[in-house]
Order: sequence, then structure tokens, then C-alpha cells
Amino acid sequence: MSPSAVPQFHVKKIAIIGAGPSGLSAAKYLRAQNSFDSIVIFEQQKETGGIWNCSKHPLVSTTIPKDDRLKLTNNFIGDSSSTLSPIYDQLYANIPIPMMRFSDQHFPQGTLLFPSREVIQAYLLTYAQEVMSLIKFGVEVQQLEPLCEGTRTTWALEAKSAHDNQTIRNTYDAVVVATGHYSVPFIPDVKNIKEFMDTHPSITSHSRDYRSPTSFKDKKTIVVGNGASGTDIALQINRVSHRKTMVSVRSPTPQPRLAYMACEEVPEIEEFLVDQRGIRFKDGRIETEIDAVIFCTGFLYDYPFLRDLNKKLITTGGGVHGLYKHIFCIDHPTLVFPALNVKTAPWPLSEAQAALFSAVWSNNIQLPSKDRMQEWAKKLYEDEGEQLHIFRTSSSDGLYINELYDWVMKSHHKGKEPPFCTDISFWQKHIFPQAKLKFEKDGYKATSLEELGFYYEEDWRTKV
Repeated sequence: MSPSAVPQFHVKKIAIIGAGPSGLSAAKYLRAQNSFDSIVIFEQQKETGGIWNCSKHPLVSTTIPKDDRLKLTNNFIGDSSSTLSPIYDQLYANIPIPMMRFSDQHFPQGTLLFPSREVIQAYLLTYAQEVMSLIKFGVEVQQLEPLCEGTRTTWALEAKSAHDNQTIRNTYDAVVVATGHYSVPFIPDVKNIKEFMDTHPSITSHSRDYRSPTSFKDKKTIVVGNGASGTDIALQINRVSHRKTMVSVRSPTPQPRLAYMACEEVPEIEEFLVDQRGIRFKDGRIETEIDAVIFCTGFLYDYPFLRDLNKKLITTGGGVHGLYKHIFCIDHPTLVFPALNVKTAPWPLSEAQAALFSAVWSNNIQLPSKDRMQEWAKKLYEDEGEQLHIFRTSSSDGLYINELYDWVMKSHHKGKEPPFCTDISFWQKHIFPQAKLKFEKDGYKATSLEELGFYYEEDWRTKV
């Protein structure tokens, strides 16, 4: 930026909400700019790690917002909301460590290619050490309100400390919302589901509250959804049950994965049959005397502390509206939302985004005009509908990360260098589903792709 240019931002004091992976990477990139007077991270739990913090006794319980938009979620969660993390026992990462790790920290030598939840949590505790002094633990942000003066927006933040129940109030020039999006379960509105839940309250649950297959032993179980958690949970239950676990799907499970699971694939659920404790599927088939239904149907985006903005940002909960490049709140660009995207490697993604908003807030990069940013958001909605943040192909997130890298590195870059996806990275993104299946079949012991028989070749694209 030329010396005569007027700075777009006056950011000196920054709050980060959440000390999970995206909050930690935000703190590192912001601090590396050496342009800000203070950075503070508010974390409601007593340890870092976000969803990977699998403490048996969380410091603060999550609560489900009372919002009609969330429909059935509020009718069924009940006491299960006392568990913060959706991470379950026997969980292994579903992306390999070369794709998963932060750019400046390797996993320990000999780590499994798809590490366990315990290893991931330990990795994040190490990653956090550099910024640990910035974190205020046991502090839950309850309200964030924009204060507008001309073209400048600052943020009045109100939080409560679990240690002494004191209210904390302060004002910040910019805020990073790094609270994640794996706490408010989504349950589809299937015919008769509310009556079924009311009549049979112990049968229906969500993957957020699943911990172990033990309680499902020999039960007639239906798992709804065949994403990463759905196929993994169905596999675990099927291994301990004499009954074949059913997996209700919208689109078919890849045949190699389905064969390995050894479960029965069934269509979507048409309706719940309350009196028969049963289900009618969309092909007309009926199953009665159901013992358990686990919805592995994802989560809703929700920010209850952003009361003044939430109705503009969130409609159905399928995405966050009014953002530029999935990050900047267009109306208030001193508010950012890292790592919203799914079907991605979220840690490198959060680094790339942190590098960008750090450079923007320190005036090393200028954002486009508001009109151009709104045009981008409008096109995204036209293309994707409510599911705003899904990367549709194996290369989409890599191309996005590289777009942000190029933008940052073409500026007067003075901070921490963001990650860049090489051709090897794109190859890893292409083959990792097959690698994960082979890792499981081979007994959860491989530490590299090569051990599983996957070797990079420069002409791999021509063989796809």
C-alpha cells in the first residue's frame, strides 16, 4: 500500500472466541503481523482443543438455543447437551496427517497415518503452547454487539467467568468467531418424528451424543446418514451386534466402504410409525420394533451470542450468509468466521484464512468494495443454496487455499506464511478415502501412505 493511502482499518485490540484449532491458528497469524496491541482468546472450557477436547468433565455445559428455526433439535436433545464434544471413543481422523497437520508443526515420529483422538488432542495442546498466555479459560462469551461510528465498527463483548461467576465487559476493534459448528445437531423433519420422539424418547439420538457401541449391542439399529461419522458409527455397532445394522441413505455408499462395513443399506425414511415403534422407508418397506435410531445428519451453524446479527447471518442453519470468501462479514469486515467449510482439511484452511484476515486488518491487503463482496456472496448462494460452505470436489479446498495464499503473498507480506497445496497435496486429497479404508482393513497400524501401497507419481492426474 502506498504511503499516501488511507488505512482501511484501525485494528489494535482483537478478541478471539474459542481456543480450538481455528482459534489457535488465528492467534498465531495475528501475532505474527506485529501490528496489534492486544490479542485475547476466550475459551469456555478449561483446556484448548475445541471439539478435540474430550474432557470427561467439561467446565461449561453447552446449551441449545431456544429457536423455532432449529425445529426438532430442541425437542429431543434434553440432558444430552451436557457433553460438549461430539468426538466418540475409537475415533480416528478421517484425513491423513500430511493433509491434516498445521504447516509449522509435525506430528510425532511414528504417529499413525490416521491418528486417534487422544493423539490429536495431545498434538493440539502442544500447538497451543506458543499462544497459551493469550487464553482466558472458563470464560463463556454471552453477547457480542456491533458499535457503529461512521464507517467504523467496534465490538462490545460481554462474557461470564465460570471461576467466579463475574461478568466481563470490554470493547474490541475486531473479533474472530472460532466457535466451530459441531454443537447444534441437525435432525431432519421426517413425518411423525416429533410424536415418535415424545412416545419413545430413548430410541432416537444424534451422533453428537454417541460415545461407544456397547449400549447398542444386539439392538435393532438404524443409522441415518452415510458421511464419515455415519459409516464409522454403523461399522462399530455392526461389529458388536448379531443383528445387521441398517444405514439409511440419500445417495449410495461407495461399494468398497459398504462391503467393509457389512451393514444393510436402506432408503431414506418416509415416516415414523409411532404405535409400531417402526419406520416406513421411501420404497415402502416397513421395519417395526426398532430399538435405536442414530441421526448422523450433521450440525447447524448458530451464534447465540450474536443476537443483533444472527437473524441476518443464519436462516436455516445450513450456512452463514453475508460473508465474503467464507470469512469476512460484509457489513462489518472486522468480524470474521474461520473454518466454516466442510469436506476440507480444516486446519490448513484455517491457517490460510487467518493469514488473510491478519493481513487485511493490518492494512497490508485491501478488501474489494462492498458491492463486489456482495456480488460474490450472491453468486455463492445462487450456486449452492443454503449449503454455502461445502467443497464439492476433492480439489476445491486446495484451490481455495492456494487462492488465499496468492492473495496474501502478493501483498507487502510481513507475517507468517500460509500453507500452499502442491501437486502432491492434491494427489493426497484424491486418494485419501481409499487410503482410509485400507488403513482400517490393515488393522489401524500404518504410519504412511507408502506402507499402504500408495505412491505419488507426477502423472497421476492422467490415470484418474
